[in-house]
Amino acid sequence: MSWTDERVSLLKKLWGEGKTAAEIASTLGGVTRNAVIGKAHRLKLSNRMSPIQTNKKPKAPANTSTPPPAPKRTRTKSVDIPRGKGLSLLDLKPSQCRWPSGDPRDDDFGFCGESGVPGLPYCEEHAKIAYQAARNNRVLKAEDFEDKGRSDASEDEQKIVVNQ
Repeated sequence: MSWTDERVSLLKKLWGEGKTAAEIASTLGGVTRNAVIGKAHRLKLSNRMSPIQTNKKPKAPANTSTPPPAPKRTRTKSVDIPRGKGLSLLDLKPSQCRWPSGDPRDDDFGFCGESGVPGLPYCEEHAKIAYQAARNNRVLKAEDFEDKGRSDASEDEQKIVVNQ
């Protein structure tokens, strides 16, 4: 099928009347909807609004107010048990407490230096802070979900209880 002058003028007329590309294709006969759209595009016929209308909702006004500034973080000081000699790391012996005391950027920064608990790097008081007992609501690990090889365990025994 070729686009004769008669068919082009009919296309322009129907296009101007607002007919759809499918309606124009069936009126012309022997052409597809896409062929009509392509020819209309090449003829630079006016673009028409799509018959499908979107439901436009009014846009909410943009929030122009700025959020309140975040509170400034203040540096909290570490718990400092008034013990120790303030020794430098080089002056510490293997059996002395290595609990840091003060700010590492300060000149008077040092380590506790008290007699340490055997097998631990801290004295008794600092070991209590460093090594605290696990809480009941501990984070579960992959091992908690693995089958321990007990096929005789009942369903109730196999359930995992969190936060006992």
